[in-house]
Amino acid sequence: MTSDRAAEARARLGESHAKLAISRGMEVDRFEYLDHMTFKANKRPLFTEIFGPLIGLKEEWVDQGATPEELDLSAFKFRRGQTGGVPVCTGWIGGRDEEILEETEEYLIARDERERTVKLIKSSASIPHPLDYPVKTMDDWLRIKHHYEYSEERFGENWAEVAREHLAAGRVVSVDIPGGFDEPRELMGEEATCLAYYDQPELIHDMLETIGATAQRVLDVVSSTVQVDALYVHEDMAGKSGPLAGPAQVTEFIKPYYRRIWDMLSTRGARLFLQDSDGNMNSVIEAFLDAGLNAMHPMEPAAGMDIVKLRERYGTRLAFEGGIDKHVLRRSRDEIVTELEYKIPPMVRTGGCVLGLDHRIPNGTPLSAYRFYIAKAWEILEREAARL
Repeated sequence: MTSDRAAEARARLGESHAKLAISRGMEVDRFEYLDHMTFKANKRPLFTEIFGPLIGLKEEWVDQGATPEELDLSAFKFRRGQTGGVPVCTGWIGGRDEEILEETEEYLIARDERERTVKLIKSSASIPHPLDYPVKTMDDWLRIKHHYEYSEERFGENWAEVAREHLAAGRVVSVDIPGGFDEPRELMGEEATCLAYYDQPELIHDMLETIGATAQRVLDVVSSTVQVDALYVHEDMAGKSGPLAGPAQVTEFIKPYYRRIWDMLSTRGARLFLQDSDGNMNSVIEAFLDAGLNAMHPMEPAAGMDIVKLRERYGTRLAFEGGIDKHVLRRSRDEIVTELEYKIPPMVRTGGCVLGLDHRIPNGTPLSAYRFYIAKAWEILEREAARL
């Protein structure tokens, strides 16, 4: 496949995300954001939109008279920090060119860089779903293991200068690592990964040992050169009924991996270790705190993640982003007010939270309801901030 066709394939797979793009401003600098999220100071509340709209919502809002500024959310008031990523790679690198295999009006099927066949439903998905996976056995893993091993290619051009520009601009300097559950799942699928904890534990251990060694080596160079503020990890390992790995698996497999990275970065001044996972993570929060985590998002109420109760339980050990029920925006105004009055006051009082919807703004959310939500949220935020 030519490089032009590969670039086209990447663009086609990523264009759903581009359509969902929103304006992301910076109303507080890195010092205020980091102090707030680590419970060092609680001067003013923070409020954000983490992800933006689902596919199709912008079109709905156009029909309801939305302005261009409302479509990219720049018309709405937020108070948030801004993250600046360091352009280095700690995960998969290299691989085959992405290739479009089939495309219709409804879906797109491609073969991605990891040799997976993936399907993107254009009307509802922003991320393609794998239909098959490259790893079933240790031999399969050994065949692709080199994609996770260290090389100088992992450092983007002028990466140190980019990081210093973020610092000078007041952005939170961030690095990321592959998920301890999420990355094996990307290679094996959910069911095979869960079974491997019992049937092939040496496979999961070798995956995370390899990934961890490379991430540690890359981030050792980075954190020795520039100040790193935050470590991010994407897991997405839970549904409404709970996580796909329990505390025992977190402790045995994921904790050593997290710790080897976080212990190094935190001794060099990194302050925030934020995990992204949808779903009900309640049963594994303690295990992840023990692994070094100190912040989570998006905290989905529909999956049992109640930030008020979690704050009562974990106090200053755990910060949040999100936590406001996105589904309430499709209900009555009274229900929106009830949700905001329950969540906002205790979070403003205690800090350590960037309040916002718990995921993408769902389809069917009236523009009028979103306008009301933002206005009412600020009414309560400012009322409670005056009491600090």
